[in-house]
Amino acid sequence: MSPRPQGRSRILEAIMDHVGVDAQPLTIEDLLAAVGGAELRLGDTARARIAAGRALIDEALVSGVPVYGLTTNVGHGKDQRIRREELERQQQMLVATHGGAFGPPLPQDVVRAAMAVRVNGMAQGGSGASLAAATTLVSMLNAGVHPVLPATGSIGAADIGHMAGIAQVAVGAGAARYDGETLPGGEALRRAGIPPLRLKGKDGLALISANGVSVGHGAIVVGHAARVADAADEAAALSLEATGGNPSVVLPAVGRAKPYPGQIAAAAHVLDLLQGSRLLEAAGPRSVQDALSFRVVPQVHGALREFLTVTRRAVEVELNSASDNPLADVGSGTVISNGNFHPMVMAVSFDALRVALVHAGQLSERRMSHLWNAVMGALQQGPPPQATGPASLPGVQLRYAASASFTALRLLAEPATLDSTVLDGGIEDHATGAVLTVRRTEEAVGLLADILAIEVLLAVDLLDLSSPVRLGGGATRAAELAHGAAAGAASAAEVHRRLREGFPSVQ
Repeated sequence: MSPRPQGRSRILEAIMDHVGVDAQPLTIEDLLAAVGGAELRLGDTARARIAAGRALIDEALVSGVPVYGLTTNVGHGKDQRIRREELERQQQMLVATHGGAFGPPLPQDVVRAAMAVRVNGMAQGGSGASLAAATTLVSMLNAGVHPVLPATGSIGAADIGHMAGIAQVAVGAGAARYDGETLPGGEALRRAGIPPLRLKGKDGLALISANGVSVGHGAIVVGHAARVADAADEAAALSLEATGGNPSVVLPAVGRAKPYPGQIAAAAHVLDLLQGSRLLEAAGPRSVQDALSFRVVPQVHGALREFLTVTRRAVEVELNSASDNPLADVGSGTVISNGNFHPMVMAVSFDALRVALVHAGQLSERRMSHLWNAVMGALQQGPPPQATGPASLPGVQLRYAASASFTALRLLAEPATLDSTVLDGGIEDHATGAVLTVRRTEEAVGLLADILAIEVLLAVDLLDLSSPVRLGGGATRAAELAHGAAAGAASAAEVHRRLREGFPSVQ
């Protein structure tokens, strides 16, 4: 992923558009635009919702009713009352004492996503935060003030440790990246011209008790996975071309007989990639039926698309929900203790998506065995003159690396949502593992892309060793991309790196 803008001037120079947080739900594409540098703007409806939620919190304070995290302590101290004169100090302490994370910093795009997610969550009105809390995050995001957030710290019951790191910078503490430097949070705000936030009642809890990292990172991973799903179709189509496979498996009648939308979409994509190929002629295929790794491409790639759809929906629901505890419910005029900070559907969806990614990788790895056998048969006639350099036949050279990558991919299929521990005196006795399952899914997407790139290279190796044939448009583009990656490369590894920069997707 390309580097993100660091400072205010670079952002304003780099974009021509903005993302509005207002009455309409934010889409993943909207979020990713903000991650990429588009200016985030709070609309009138969002501001009104925030004000209404804040007014409800103010009413609760006047009434004297106990409100979790506002007039009481948090966690095991949930029933300990806080005096009114201690409210501001309580919110400051929540931010100061909950930044419990360690390890290498999260990537900048994930940090930007987390900030944008929290702004949109506040804009639903359920957080009860002040407008100043939301606008401070907007200003930080637009100016390129990016809190430094260590990677390990969330169990998936709100990303408290990470979000506290964002809140610390908002109040002038913590550490942040700004204009290419790592600075104390207060200095980063000063240089960006942003006054530090003064926390009012509920602001501290509203800033930290949210799933910004898991939802934001999840949106980024969904975008990556969609491109890899397309790439899986492209690799399979090229392998069909190289082996003279039978394209009957992607004909529309097959999808009509078993109408999963994902299966139909995968088959239609492969068929489109094959347009112009000699395989679509009656005498094109070499056999009436191929091995299952070719024959069930629509079913397996369709499953990947089905679970990607489920996961995308879960991310967008979380993105546009009021996931705060307590919830300032303006409709009923009450402040409600609840568990909306638990992104369970999204977490389980990423676990399931990872299994579907592994199956797509397994098909690719199995197809490579057929490609390998065909290449070895062709090489019995002697290698072609051009196959003498260190980067020649890169797919052949990387075949074992593909096997190693699949083993690593397979190990990622284990659920990440089932191993929570009991914390805080038994009060916090379940967690979703959302951050972990999203991170593992990102690893799986990357490994699958590695495997698919090697499949493409091996299929091109076979085509280069075979008599020229008429390819479909998609296969031609993939082959050209592979040949371009190989031109002048010093090693098979360099060919793979170059191809991965443009694949997925060749379209």
